[in-house]
Amino acid sequence: MSTTVAVLLVLAGLSESAGRVLPLVARRLKLSPQLVAGLMVTGTVVEGTVMALWPLAAWTVADLVQPVVAPDAAPLPSTTGLAWTPALVAPLLLAAVLAFPLLGPFLHILLVAGVGAGLAGPLAAASGLGWWTAAGCIAVAGVGLAATVEVVRRLIARIIAGAREPEAIV
Repeated sequence: MSTTVAVLLVLAGLSESAGRVLPLVARRLKLSPQLVAGLMVTGTVVEGTVMALWPLAAWTVADLVQPVVAPDAAPLPSTTGLAWTPALVAPLLLAAVLAFPLLGPFLHILLVAGVGAGLAGPLAAASGLGWWTAAGCIAVAGVGLAATVEVVRRLIARIIAGAREPEAIV
């Protein structure tokens, strides 16, 4: 991964994190600056990592799908043939900026779908799958990663909320 791609992924992760943390800060004025900074850093790392893993997850899904779709095709190489390039990740940064709730969740989803469509071409070329099959692999990987992060996020929120509730007197 080039330095440019890494910087773009970190910026996209920071923007996604800000889109999730700033509304929380706006609703709760009593959050300490250290907590907000911790949430931003943690969110940046998590969101940036998820974005970085998207091509690898799509490659893994394509590896699982290829024997079913094209049983006589050569197996995929063990190394990933799909990686972020600055041209592919730059729209993802814009999608992250649009993650702010008031700027348009629909536009955010639409742009992420566009980024996924942009990844489908390189995945199709590297794997030998058709474009639609590659787009399906990208979609499954993206939804799977997003669902995993959302489940973990809700689990942590539930654990934190449970730790803050006062114990009932028996």
